[in-house]
Amino acid sequence: MPPRPLAIGPAGHAAAHAIERARTACGYSQRQLAARVTALGRPMTFTALSRIERTVRRCDIDDLVAIATALGIAPQALLVGDLTPSWAAEAGEI
Repeated sequence: MPPRPLAIGPAGHAAAHAIERARTACGYSQRQLAARVTALGRPMTFTALSRIERTVRRCDIDDLVAIATALGIAPQALLVGDLTPSWAAEAGEI
């Protein structure tokens, strides 16, 4: 019997929505963000990113860290909802 896929829990849903909000706030399309993540050394297609945002695909920790880095925010921000880019905090824009 093939293994059942693991369900996406509340934290996974929150992270997926935070990724989408942060991506759109930065003005990136899914294709652009996926390209940035890939350029960081974590290959990702825009389809995979779309599936993460729609909670069809789980976002593993390596994906989460790479996505956060590509967005210029701390990885934990995608888990707790603080979507202020690190560069904005350093520049005193918040």
